[in-house]
Amino acid sequence: MRCPFCGTRDTRVCDSRLVPEGNQVRRRRECTHCSARFTTFERAELQLPRVIKTNGAREDFNEDKVRTGIQRALEKRPVSIDDTENMLNHICSQLMLLDDREIHSRQIGEMVMEQLQQMDQVAYVRFASVYRDFRNVGEFTDEVERLKKVPTPELQDHQMDLLKRD
Repeated sequence: MRCPFCGTRDTRVCDSRLVPEGNQVRRRRECTHCSARFTTFERAELQLPRVIKTNGAREDFNEDKVRTGIQRALEKRPVSIDDTENMLNHICSQLMLLDDREIHSRQIGEMVMEQLQQMDQVAYVRFASVYRDFRNVGEFTDEVERLKKVPTPELQDHQMDLLKRD
């Protein structure tokens, strides 16, 4: 690390601490040449894959776009902001673990739907209806019927029924 005062490249670390948010390390350094002390912050630079859109265009992954889609699906649903952020963090973590430098937008949508299905079935159907571009009530009803067969008993106890059972 170069000293900001004299420009010497030889500095030593006096103290290291984790920043309260946990995503940075704070380091106190001392220049071995001029004895000046200064603080640096270090954080991991993580590269998310680029997104291949359905039209073939490529763009950087935009966490805000995914967050907006999730929030729209969860609008007026009993899901906390913390749960929403945890879901988004989980999706981003999955993306970082991929070996690929590019990912199709459809795969990201599937990850979101998988998480929403576990969290809130109504939000899942909302997201799926837009994402899968349901063209009629029959497609919507088919998805609801499929969903009724999937949930575990624990999950069913915490979900509102989409359709009344006979």
